[in-house]
Order: sequence, then C-alpha cells, then structure tokens
Amino acid sequence: MDRSFWQSGHRPTLACAFLYFDLSFMAWYLLGPLQVPIAAALGLSTQQRGLMVATPILAGALLRPLMGALADRIGAKRAGLLGQIVVIAALFGGWLADLSSLGAMLALGALLGVAGASFAAALPLASRWYPPQHQGAAMGIAGAGNSGTVLAALFAPALAMAYGWQSVFGLACLPLLLTLLVFALCAREAPAAAAPKRLTDYLAVLKERDAWWFMFFYSMTFGGFSGFAGALPGYFHDQFGFDAQTAGLYTAACVFAGSVMRPLGGMLADRLGGTRSLLAVYLACALLMAAAALNAGGAGAALALFVLAMLCLGAGNGAVFQLVPQRFGRELGVMTGLVGMAGGVGGFTLAAGLGAVKQASGDYAPGLWLFAGLCLLAWLSLAGVQRHWRDNWAAAAARV
Repeated sequence: MDRSFWQSGHRPTLACAFLYFDLSFMAWYLLGPLQVPIAAALGLSTQQRGLMVATPILAGALLRPLMGALADRIGAKRAGLLGQIVVIAALFGGWLADLSSLGAMLALGALLGVAGASFAAALPLASRWYPPQHQGAAMGIAGAGNSGTVLAALFAPALAMAYGWQSVFGLACLPLLLTLLVFALCAREAPAAAAPKRLTDYLAVLKERDAWWFMFFYSMTFGGFSGFAGALPGYFHDQFGFDAQTAGLYTAACVFAGSVMRPLGGMLADRLGGTRSLLAVYLACALLMAAAALNAGGAGAALALFVLAMLCLGAGNGAVFQLVPQRFGRELGVMTGLVGMAGGVGGFTLAAGLGAVKQASGDYAPGLWLFAGLCLLAWLSLAGVQRHWRDNWAAAAARV
C-alpha cells in the first residue's frame, strides 16, 4: 500500500471502524461456538440448534439496509454507537435472563443481528474519509473485522467450560464496552456526508438483472463463509465426537482462513480479473465440498478441506466487491446494502439447512453435496453472464 494512502484520510477513525466491526462480528457469531453446550442444556435437536445459530445471521442481513439508512441520516458514528449499545444491552440481558427455551434463544439471536448490521456503519465511516482511489483499501481494512469470528470460536467455548455458557454473554460485554468508549472518543465523522438513500433508489437498482446476479454470487461466497462459520462447531462435534472447545479450535482455523483471505481476494481479483477469480472460487468450492461429503480420511482431512474451502470463499467475498463498483459505480452504496443482505440470507439458509438435513437424514453429506451443487450452478451462471458483462460494462462505465 503506497504512502499516499496513509497520508490521506483519518487513521484513528479507520482503526476504530476496524475495532468496532471486529468486536461486532464476535458478538454476532457468539451463538455458533456456544451451540454445543446450549443444545445440551436446553435439549435442542440438531435442526433447532441450526435454527438458533442461523437466526443472528438472518437478522443481521435484514437489518443491514436499515442500519445503512440510519447511518445516512444521523451519521455513521452515531448509528454505530446506537447499534453497539443495543448489542451490549442484549448480551447483558442474555446473561441475566431465563434462557431455558428455544424461543428465548431465538429472541437473543435476533437482537444480536444488530451486530451483524455493523457492516453498514463501519465501512462508510472509514471509507468516506478517503479519496476514491483509496476507498477500496479503506473498506478492505475496516472489512477485515470479520476476523471477530475467530475471537468467538477461540475463547467462547473455553469460557463456557470455566464459567458456564450463559456467563459468556456477560463477559462479552467487557470488550464491547471498551470498544464503545474508544469508538466514542476517537472516531470522527467525515466532513463530506453522503446523500440519504431513498426506497426508490433500491427499487431502481433491483430492476437491473445484474443486481440479482451479484446478490446470488455473494449469497454463495459470504453466505458460505458465514453459514459454515456458524455450522462447523456442530459439525465437528457431531461428526467426530469433539467437545465444544476442540470443535471451536477447529472452527477457528477455518474462519481465520476465510477472514484473512477476504482482502487478499480483492487484490487477486485486481490482478487476475474479478470474474476469472470467482470462476476459480466456485469450481474449487464445488470440488472441496464434494470431497468433504465423502467423509473419508477423518477429522484431519475434513479440517484441511474446510480450511481450503473457506480460503476460497474469503477470496470470493473480495472478488465480488471488486466487481460491483465496475458495474454499479453510481449506485455503489445501494448495491453494498443489497449485496450484503443477500450474503446474510445465504448464510442463514446454509446454517439452518445443514441442521435440517442432518436432522432428517442423520448425516451432513446430503447438505454438503447440495452446497457443492449450488457452487457448480454459480460457476455455470457466471460463465454464462461474463460475455454479456464484457460487452456491456464498458458502455455502463462511460455513463458514470
């Protein structure tokens, strides 16, 4: 990254956006690594456990456009502060409340979805400080906060074993309160505010066929990343008999790979081309998930396959957002909200679907085969539209 990037913008705000996003992702994902002890305590079936883990993902997806609209109207910093307060209150309530039923856990998961919507406040807060040639880098640094999933996978199961799973919600409030203080004191709103987006802006973009393609493609990459991040602790527990802490460590390795690869995926897409990168991602994921469905080679082989798959999915996340500005430069803010929402819906579908398939069939293999088939469908779809994109994007870019 050249020196001009660090000389432009506002570095404290960039750091605060990353920290806020990182801890928000940790809270958003918290039910994933805690699912094994929670399911044991509440007597949840595999399908119910999958639904519990998937609920924050869906709530975060649906709340992202609303958080984006709020950030446009009151400022990204105020929106972030408000969202963080809601999440801390939800965790504090989860620590003290009676969480003895599936309904109570689903309600907590829905409130934690506010943490997943932090994407719509953190990224604009950081990127609006930077000139157009550096906004991609700023968004990449702030967006690397999805590594907060690693913190939850590493520490939540160990804390649950030491203090009980419900106490983890109270303990999680401590770093979030510290982050709230730092964010309030150090983050600053960019001088140039964005014009508020209207409902008609979203409806106009949804008339474009390419918008739906991008939503589908991101529902596979980010949906795959977030869905597997939520489902893998249960998978390693069910498939190999791991305790919650060991399953969390295996999951942490997988989600770390996907988190690290996201910004690198954008750089690779710059060098190789976004469509070429995505084609490789979908084909590789189809093959890796088909191999995982065979369940041959034990836990070590499964770990290797999922780490490689998450690396590919992380690269795919970066590649999609390398492509979106090329087609929707004038509608980038609206498309970011819509594509991000689609990614969360994909994650909910995958996490809940894997649990339902395991409940119905007694095995994860059919769900993994289905995801492999969808990756192949994404590969075929992208191969089919890339010629249309190549022929028409130059004309679209000339109108920007």
